[in-house]
Amino acid sequence: MKEKKAPSEPKKQVDIYFDKYAESHQNSTNELIHWICVPLIVFSLLGLVWAIPFPHIGFLGKYNGMFNWASFLIAFAIFYYYKLSPVLSYLMLIIVMGFCYGITVLEQWHTTGGPALWQSCLVVFVLSWIGQFIGHKIEGKKPSFLDDVKFLLIGPIWLLHFILLKLKIRY
Repeated sequence: MKEKKAPSEPKKQVDIYFDKYAESHQNSTNELIHWICVPLIVFSLLGLVWAIPFPHIGFLGKYNGMFNWASFLIAFAIFYYYKLSPVLSYLMLIIVMGFCYGITVLEQWHTTGGPALWQSCLVVFVLSWIGQFIGHKIEGKKPSFLDDVKFLLIGPIWLLHFILLKLKIRY
């Protein structure tokens, strides 16, 4: 008599994206570059969007400076992540809150004579993308986002899912 196999659960959409993303991220050097550059790209992109002038909204009072165009980017990204995986979205939200703190530190640095927020973030953004393209040159495959723009959003949670797997936390 044949043994019956347990029905396997269908793959979650997030896992399908991770599998597709992983196809162009097999080289260990490229993966290391991604561990460095992807968080820097997210941080610098948030900083660049944060630096775009935002109209003053009176009812926000002293918190007006904390609400800006980056708030919309964060809301969209976290919502998208939530639809894919609530656990990954919560983890990403915590990381983004840390990035927001870092951005406010850069803003304060500017008031004491440092470069403008957009300048600091632009340098980090450009250097990080150069790193990404070097990684993909080493890999020998084009970046995933050239096939589908949504992979720009998948990169950060693709890295986070490895941490959760290591900790044996379901995402």
